[in-house]
Amino acid sequence: MFSQLKPVAIDPILGLMAAYREDPNPLKVDLGVGVYKDEQGHTAVLKCVKEAEALRLKHEDSKTYVGMAGDPSFNTHIEKLAFGATHTVLLANRVVTAHTPGGTGALRVAAEFIKRANPDATIWVTTPTWANHISLFQAAGLKVKEYAYYDYDTKGLQVEQMFADLEQIPAGDVVLVHACCHNPSGMDLNFEQWQRFTAIAKERGFTPLVDMAYQGFGAGLDEDAAGLRYLAEQVPEMILCSSCSKNFGLYRERIGAVSVVGSNSKETDVVRANLLSVVRGIYSMPPTHGAIIVSHILDSAELTALWHDELAEMRNRINSYRQLIIDKFTAEGITQDFSFIARQHGMFSFLGINKAQIERLRSEFSIYMVGSSRVSISGLNHANIDYFAKAVATVLKG
Repeated sequence: MFSQLKPVAIDPILGLMAAYREDPNPLKVDLGVGVYKDEQGHTAVLKCVKEAEALRLKHEDSKTYVGMAGDPSFNTHIEKLAFGATHTVLLANRVVTAHTPGGTGALRVAAEFIKRANPDATIWVTTPTWANHISLFQAAGLKVKEYAYYDYDTKGLQVEQMFADLEQIPAGDVVLVHACCHNPSGMDLNFEQWQRFTAIAKERGFTPLVDMAYQGFGAGLDEDAAGLRYLAEQVPEMILCSSCSKNFGLYRERIGAVSVVGSNSKETDVVRANLLSVVRGIYSMPPTHGAIIVSHILDSAELTALWHDELAEMRNRINSYRQLIIDKFTAEGITQDFSFIARQHGMFSFLGINKAQIERLRSEFSIYMVGSSRVSISGLNHANIDYFAKAVATVLKG
């Protein structure tokens, strides 16, 4: 049986990570992996997480299953964090949430749920989108198409083409939209564009699927959720997939959530039964360690305040490096316009350089980024940013 298997291409980012690890150059720079790094290039455990873990170890008295929906306290907290504590969909009991093995697990559960609700649905994703989106949805048997989003020439959004594409999407299909910190481009919808998106969703009757992997990494926890909160107020149904990997630094704990908004509280009973049936057929019960850590943090005013401070420190470091990159490029005599970097949000940016230049950065300078020129901003620090800027200046000058 196994002899019939065909070779599978290595994921480009995973291959990049392996090449970086094997590179002996002491000056090597990793701008590929989508993981937050501090000024020392380390992905440290947050202080609030350390304290919450201590509480968990002190009070945990059982390792029994937690149930298909996961930890109830976590689910309540994540709903309030995403929608806001007094949002109409929460007050009307229109939301069903299940905590999942990471944001990726949330997307796969959402995909299987969509397939059950409408087997003929097509899911529309931005051009470009996170590389794993398409394979996740196709693995669930969904058809995937793309709508215009990022403009590689202007380094902004293809606004009018995007809305023209959305206006052609039929009822019954699903449209994925990034809540904030678009991966891979860093270009987000502003609030006026969220309003236009919402109006089209209502008119056309498609179902929005919001992917929020970076809440708090853009402008702030509430600011980053403003668009999805407005959307949830207006549309009868939507799906939200969220992750605690970045904003809580819980990457390896794999903790996320899928939340489904139904049109009324009665419908949510049917939604809940089907959502949990999907969960049962994939992994049955979620792991709880990460979820309970988050619950301990958000149960405590002191730990919540500490988390807010640590999250702000991460966000501000990334944002400050966006302008610093531009300043360093200017100091190196680069005349090409890179001002767009400061207009983007979150961990990522497209530099807009070509594949030959990307390959030179890797082969001559051991600077690693994916072939699209997407860079992870947090991979830069004061020890390597001058080296990075000089290397980019060299390859741009030919």
